[in-house]
Amino acid sequence: MFKPTRDQARQLFFDTWGKYRRKEVLTGIEQIALEVILLHPEYHSILENEVRYRDQDYLPEMGDTNPFLHMSMHVAIKEQLSIDQPIGICERFLRLQQQTGSEHEATHRVMECLAEMLWQAQRNQTAPDAIIYFDCLDKQLIKPVKK
Repeated sequence: MFKPTRDQARQLFFDTWGKYRRKEVLTGIEQIALEVILLHPEYHSILENEVRYRDQDYLPEMGDTNPFLHMSMHVAIKEQLSIDQPIGICERFLRLQQQTGSEHEATHRVMECLAEMLWQAQRNQTAPDAIIYFDCLDKQLIKPVKK
């Protein structure tokens, strides 16, 4: 599993975008990162300016969305789905995708639950708990779809 530091994660996205733009061959993880990058054109200008954004802090309390965290969570979810870990994530993801009609929207709903589980683990100083993750996903499955 890919568990990068903040700097390594950011560098992956900068390097992947640069290699893609130069039409260079990508590694497996870079190919996954590129799929995520291409879903988010709003982040392309950030990836084209590494010097400015490499060390940029994003503060949620100031309303900032961290594009690197967002894209990293996409990658983490793709990894989870590729091996069905935790067991049952694929089935729930498929149901969310069917419910929302969108792989991207389903991923964002899973991302909310992944973030909740990680926040709970950090707050409680415990390991991430799949029960918390799946409880949240099950609530997402009964949440109305925005039209």
